[in-house]
Amino acid sequence: MTTPDDGAPLVEAFECRFDFQPGWIDLTLKEGTKAEAKALATEVVNTLNPLALEIEKSAVFDDMVERAVDLNDDVPTLAAAYYAENGEALANLMVDSYGDEGVNRPTREEVQPLLLEWGNAEPKGEPQVTYLELPAGPAVRVQSMLQVKRMFGFGRKLTEFIKYAVFPPGMTSLIVVTVTWEAIARTEEITELADEAVQTLRITLLASGDTE
Repeated sequence: MTTPDDGAPLVEAFECRFDFQPGWIDLTLKEGTKAEAKALATEVVNTLNPLALEIEKSAVFDDMVERAVDLNDDVPTLAAAYYAENGEALANLMVDSYGDEGVNRPTREEVQPLLLEWGNAEPKGEPQVTYLELPAGPAVRVQSMLQVKRMFGFGRKLTEFIKYAVFPPGMTSLIVVTVTWEAIARTEEITELADEAVQTLRITLLASGDTE
């Protein structure tokens, strides 16, 4: 499978939308610049309830700016994060598309092991695998713990993820939604939030030459 940043030709243009629950913040950046991230964070932070925050607004702002820049580093189709009412960031969500012109899209069975591949981490324990039907199309869902290598190779940290590989009808691209989090104690809550969000995913194929 070839990722978009590998130089693969764009097979098709599409629009990706979620009907996010409160708490999810769309952090997708068009230019990927820090200035753009600051403008987005300013707009969002100004809407927060100061009485509910347990951390300074400035800390939420700084986190949102850094998170937006980091999530957009590989130019995903969509990037988002879930912030609790107290201002704590609980989970990241990214949408990517994969496909080569003239290459058949892999099956759910073929994609399943690929969803466990990480460049800087190793899955830990037995993954949970589910085949399901989403409004956006058939999908395979994989959930597992990860041991992530720390910067400079000093130790590892534990995190958790869910990947949904979605096969939209009428398209040749594979859509992958990835949700990651480190708050393991809140896994049940975050898993429910992720599953609810992906049920609202809508993929619209655009006519040639259309732009979002």
